[in-house]
Amino acid sequence: MAPRAHPVPDTTPDAAPTRPRQPARRRLLVPLLVVLLLAQMAVAMVTAAVRQTPTIDEPVYVATAASYLHEHRVRLNPEHPPLGKLVIAAGVALARPHVDPSSTGTQEEAGRHLLYESGNDPGRLMLWARLPVIALTLLFGLVVFAFTRDLAGPFPAVAALALYTLSPDVVAHGSLATLDVPAAGFVLTSVWLLWRSRHGRARRCLPLAGAALGAALATKMSTLPAVPVLVALAGLSVCARRPRDVRRALLGAAVVTVTAVAVVWAAYLVVDPRLRWAPGTTHVPVVHGRRGLLLRLLPFPGAYRDGMRIQFGLENRSWTGFLFGHVYTGARWYYLPVALVVKTPLGMLVLWAAGAAALLLVRRLRPAAPYVLVPAAVLLVSAMTGARDLGTRYAVFLPMFLAVAAGCVLAVRRRWAPVAVGVLVAFVAVSSLRTFPFYLPYSNEAFGGPAKTHLRLHDSNVDWGQDLGRLADRLHGRYRGEQVWLVYKGSGVPAYYGIDASDPRRVPVAKVHGLLAVSDSAVALARGRLAVLLRSSRPVDEVGHSITLYRR
Repeated sequence: MAPRAHPVPDTTPDAAPTRPRQPARRRLLVPLLVVLLLAQMAVAMVTAAVRQTPTIDEPVYVATAASYLHEHRVRLNPEHPPLGKLVIAAGVALARPHVDPSSTGTQEEAGRHLLYESGNDPGRLMLWARLPVIALTLLFGLVVFAFTRDLAGPFPAVAALALYTLSPDVVAHGSLATLDVPAAGFVLTSVWLLWRSRHGRARRCLPLAGAALGAALATKMSTLPAVPVLVALAGLSVCARRPRDVRRALLGAAVVTVTAVAVVWAAYLVVDPRLRWAPGTTHVPVVHGRRGLLLRLLPFPGAYRDGMRIQFGLENRSWTGFLFGHVYTGARWYYLPVALVVKTPLGMLVLWAAGAAALLLVRRLRPAAPYVLVPAAVLLVSAMTGARDLGTRYAVFLPMFLAVAAGCVLAVRRRWAPVAVGVLVAFVAVSSLRTFPFYLPYSNEAFGGPAKTHLRLHDSNVDWGQDLGRLADRLHGRYRGEQVWLVYKGSGVPAYYGIDASDPRRVPVAKVHGLLAVSDSAVALARGRLAVLLRSSRPVDEVGHSITLYRR
């Protein structure tokens, strides 16, 4: 009996091997999740951008961006370098606002004049100014994903991206035409490129890391404390491949440093190729001692050094803080950690701590710990020593760096890890989505949610002037025809939105009757006549968790 013939697989080069469908689906799953996460973040940020009136800082940055486009010189807002405002200028240029060249005055007056007194639509102009920052915030989400994928793989990277896109602080400030998120994102990008340079890509990644560091320095001076850390990490990355080659390590650190300095100069040259700079109406304080020596040694343009002098002057001022019902003068070193505990989703806090532990304890992740944890720690300590207890936006880099760390929890080889991470991410998602679209006043469930944040924090944590338009809608819809008194903390012009209101602090208390609308930051710091008015009134309504309406 002849033996049965067995089929021989076709091994010719032209044969098309049949691939199982499941791996292909898994390969498509990760990109799909990335797109979905970024899409929901984009919807959240654009919705917030459309519905919010200008916050306190935004008109200054928008007016400065417009002056860059029309005057081609650094004049307004010298206390911050120009790159972040050049990003905003991309949107301002597309909006094509009317700019009054005869406008003079302070930068705050310039912002108000551009938005409300020059024939422009402030809502349209602010949306266009915010869109480039929104786009940049989404791109930084891809950096979070790529960084975590390099450390722990694709699914940990998806978890990290989920935490980033669901962070109320990142969504809140990523939807504004401000500088906090761009500066923090550039630092993260630089650190990620330094990590990649550790694995045979130094020639390409080190200059790019220097460019990203320079972009951070050219956006906000608060990123300066990260410079020695990132320069040291550049040398560490080279030493990881060539442990005894000190010369190459120094060369790598020099490449990052020189490139960063060049980017700062380039940002000023883009605004004004002639580098014209005169303080004008801006007071530049004299700085002595070690700070003065540091300023003289910095290899940056004169406008940058004068901007640092202005920042030192701001740090020397006495600011009023508010924490858990207590009003104080000066700063508290523990303010930012406490505020972060209030304003970070509970599941995110747990995953941050677990991720930091994983980076320190898991052997294959330990080399990444200096890259992820040390820059964030140095920037946090620097922010904690500042004089202005005005919001967690000064530490918005933490949700970025610690999202990377949290994703690494899935690298822990324990059966419980995927389930625990999934449950905590879902908890974060519910908490974050429940606050939509009121991301600025977010606080987690342990502290009563967004409606209770004003009892514990103030300023950009709660009330940054973003709800003036919503207040106008509420007054026109529910309280039409009533006598309205207003104490508003913000940059918007109430009359533009149809709010006919008087300041109750300028008349005798006995004459104040009717509806009293007060920004919650003003409530927190109320003294004198306003405090008397509030004690003799009863709250009847609230707008956006940032403005309280009283009946008197």
